[in-house]
Formats: sequence, C-alpha cells, structure tokens
Amino acid sequence: MLHNISWQEFEAILEELGDHRAARLAYSQGTLEMRMPLPKHEVAKVIIGDLVKILLEELEIDCESFGSTTFKREDMASGVEPDDSFYIQNHAQMIGKERIDLTVDPPPDLVIEVDVTSKTQLEAYEALRVPELWLYEDGKLQINLLQDGKYIRSEISPTFPNLPIVETILHFVEQSRTVGRSSALRAFRKWVREQI
Repeated sequence: MLHNISWQEFEAILEELGDHRAARLAYSQGTLEMRMPLPKHEVAKVIIGDLVKILLEELEIDCESFGSTTFKREDMASGVEPDDSFYIQNHAQMIGKERIDLTVDPPPDLVIEVDVTSKTQLEAYEALRVPELWLYEDGKLQINLLQDGKYIRSEISPTFPNLPIVETILHFVEQSRTVGRSSALRAFRKWVREQI
C-alpha cells in the first residue's frame, strides 16, 4: 500500500509494469495498492467467473467479458483492475473495443472481487460508478449495488433477479473444493437448466 501517489505517478507505474504482469493495482484518491494473487485467490476468482459465464450463457443473456482490464478515470482519481468484469446491459456498445475510456464508455455492469490478503477499495468502484460489485471473502459472497453514489448490500442481483445467487454461488464454489472444478461446473449448469 503506497500513499500520496499522484495520478501521473500511477500512470507511470501502469506504463512501467505493462500489460503482462502478475501484480494487480487499485488506485483511489492518492492511495495505490499493489497485490500479488495467491493460488487461493486465483482459484476462487476463476470458479466464480466461470459460474457467472454459465449463468449468462444458459439464460441467453448477451455479455462482453473484460476480465481484469484496467478501468480508470483521472477526474475521479480512481483506477481499478477487478478480478473479473462483465458488460451486460451495455454489452452491445463494447463489442470489439480494445481500449476503454471511462469518460465516454460506461463502466462494467458487473464486477467480481475476491479478497484474500487485502480489502477491495469500494470507494474506487463507487467513483467509477460500477453498478454491481460482487465481493467474495472468507467463504462469503456479498452483492453490492450502487445507489446514490454509495454501495448498499443486497441479497438479490439485478442481473439475475430470479435466482438465489448468494447461496448458489457459495454452494458451487464449496463443491468445487471437494469434487473439483469441472464436476462442479457441470452440476451448476444442470442446476441452472432446471431453474429455467
């Protein structure tokens, strides 16, 4: 965690580190956090992202997935690299985009963050106006919805309003730890098909 980092210094660090790096960055109001993902983090991130992709596919909801893209706005003094990100409501305007400028492009509709050794900087996501943020930590999933510029907790995902997302995601993440990723994903796909 570094404090009193200017926007120009943040941009220089991003440039110096380049696109092919393991470190993940989050910047908010002069505070820069650099994280090195651990296997525990990566396994949870991948399985939750895969579960979301299955939900979107099976429910025939179009999306554009932007993974850990750097989302930043100098005028908001905020920049984040989520564990996973999806354009759902705004997917059509993001098709084929290779660069994102949040002064003209919308923020992702759904972001996933997995906290293992550090805490997600919610204020950075609030500043960037990300409407839905899923936060996974210590075996718990929290859905955060942006209302009046601040996150409130919700038991329901507006992206998947008719499904018990929190309980279901947690169940299949836990199942993946005992039966393996592939078996858990197949079981999840079967469960989704039974719901629709």
